[in-house]
Amino acid sequence: MLEEKIKVLDSENRHTFGSRQLAFNLNLDPEVTEHIGRRRVTRLMRKLGIECCVRRKRHNRMKQSEQHIKDNVLNQEFDQAKQPDQVWLSDFTQLAYGSHGEYSVKLSGVLDVYSGYLVAHHISATETKEAAIETFEKAFKVAGNPSPLVHTDRGSAYVSGDFNDFMFQHNVRRSMSRPGTPYDNSMMERYWNEFKVCWIRTHPRPTTYQELESLIESGINYFNSERRSAKRNGLTPEEYRNKAISKQVTA
Repeated sequence: MLEEKIKVLDSENRHTFGSRQLAFNLNLDPEVTEHIGRRRVTRLMRKLGIECCVRRKRHNRMKQSEQHIKDNVLNQEFDQAKQPDQVWLSDFTQLAYGSHGEYSVKLSGVLDVYSGYLVAHHISATETKEAAIETFEKAFKVAGNPSPLVHTDRGSAYVSGDFNDFMFQHNVRRSMSRPGTPYDNSMMERYWNEFKVCWIRTHPRPTTYQELESLIESGINYFNSERRSAKRNGLTPEEYRNKAISKQVTA
């Protein structure tokens, strides 16, 4: 029975759960009457030939110690976010479509560090300041105009005067990654990496823009509203975020 449950969890979550998350979800199952340890799950995963498709992205740590940029306010301290909308991350990623992947778009997003919830996203032909502003306009509308610390890389869209004027109008504190140091925005990069590996690549390649748009929307809904994690006490990002917001309202 345990092996079958592992197979089902692995399939339902598109091979994105490692031994820790599988063990956590198994112990939530009322039909499982004994505690299931992570090592036992690891052994069963090997037996069943199950592997998690997500791999932690490695970055060159040497560059981090060689460079010092004053405006890297976040400084990789992602755990400083103690409630929703205190710290937001943003970045663009590229997605392909067409019979042979001959077309591509840029997908930008705003990620809430506290909950792992993607507050807003926007699809554009290229990485522009207009696309970055549009993404954040959506985010502020969803979140009710908070004043978070916003961390991005030093892409042309994020260093533009128009974008930073827009940030200033919303009373936002800015933080930027050091040049050549993607690890400074690793949580956002990891999100897009998992989105591609665990969602986009597990579906047939979209042949039209409409198919790609539909795939993006369903994928973001899955990551926000269906994907549970032990780090969030078994809740989805949406549930974890809403629970914290409701506590703020009643406090």
